[in-house]
Amino acid sequence: MTRQALVLMVALLVGSAGCVKKQPAATPMPQPPPTTSGSTTRTPPPAVTTTVPPAPPVIPPDPALTITSDPLEAADIEKINKESPFKPVFFAYDSDALDDLARNTMAANAEIMKKYRTWVVTVEGHCDERGTAEYNLSLGDRRALAVKNYMVSLGIPTDRLKTVSYGSEFPFAPGHDEESWKANRRAHFMLTSK
Repeated sequence: MTRQALVLMVALLVGSAGCVKKQPAATPMPQPPPTTSGSTTRTPPPAVTTTVPPAPPVIPPDPALTITSDPLEAADIEKINKESPFKPVFFAYDSDALDDLARNTMAANAEIMKKYRTWVVTVEGHCDERGTAEYNLSLGDRRALAVKNYMVSLGIPTDRLKTVSYGSEFPFAPGHDEESWKANRRAHFMLTSK
């Protein structure tokens, strides 16, 4: 564009400015930087790089410092047996048959063993004082085995169940009447290892 044409254009604009309502000034568009050579290639803006800090290392908790809210996990075997979570299974006189109450009791005991998967239990077979020592040892053995077999049928591995018969040697109730005998005809659960 020539200088004269530019002056003429400015004069026309100035002259028409008095006739037109004044508009706010437009914001000028940013212009690309001038190129030094005759080429029209633009230089791209510098790339913006963001660095992500590395994730902190995952450190497993120290088992010695882990506090458990389960009192049975922290308790020793003697304390667990003293306040046993297991219920005894009772039997009728001169019998090793399991009734519905016995099966329900064993189902609850099996749930405890499923929760504490490392526990090993000894099932003790006991009898009342009637009968010979040999007969009571044999009956106590059959009672302990009946309980073990039923527990295995409930999903407890056989290697987590031991059996022993005490016959009438270690009565739970010291009396010589039907109530005491009833309390002594049992299979008793003892935790032997955790």
